[in-house]
This record gives sequence, structure tokens and C-alpha cells, in this order.
Amino acid sequence: MDPARVTVTVGSTVLSATLGAGAAARDFLALLPLRLTLADFHGIEKVADLPAALSTEGEPAGTAAEIGDIALYAPWGNLAIFYRPFPRSAGLVRLGAFDGDIAALEGHSEPFDVIIERAG
Repeated sequence: MDPARVTVTVGSTVLSATLGAGAAARDFLALLPLRLTLADFHGIEKVADLPAALSTEGEPAGTAAEIGDIALYAPWGNLAIFYRPFPRSAGLVRLGAFDGDIAALEGHSEPFDVIIERAG
């Protein structure tokens, strides 16, 4: 699978992102479109439960996260969107990353809804 483009809609703001070609990213793409409620986690990332498990077959055992990364935290099965860098963590699987600024995601202290869907 080639990398896939998706959009993440936060209120009236539409952000673009690109997913990778790994097993977890393929499974995530198959779940779209999704409406998720993101909540802040330790001032580093926004997290949400996913409706189904994603395969981690062939994925690295862990990775570090950069600002704008979209990841699966496999031990909990949740989606994580990083707005601060995070050191390498076992069980963290990178799904993709935003293509630009993610300020629309950062400014929420309370849980908020997003819609994630395939682009165009």
C-alpha cells in the first residue's frame, strides 16, 4: 500500500495528514471515516479509544514521537496524536503524521470531537 492521505476535521478547521504503509496504518485506514473524542494526556498528546484493534504485525517494537505524529499505543489500543515530542516508547507504533501545523488540536483542555476520513 502506498501512503494514504487523510483529513482530520476539528470544528471548522480541516488538517491534512499522511499515513504510512505498515499493517497498523492499513488497519486504521480501513476504519475510516471515524468520529473520535480526543482528550489530553499529560500535556504531550491527544488520545482516543479506537473501535477495533489494529495489527502490529511487522511493525517495530517501539518508536519515539515527533510533533504531529499520529500513532497507536498498542498496549492500550488507543490512538495518540502528539503535539510535543516524546522519547522512544515500547508499544508505540507510528501510523503517519500531519502535513502541517496542528495548532487546532493543541488548544483544547477539555475532550473534543474530530472526524478523520480519507482525503478527496
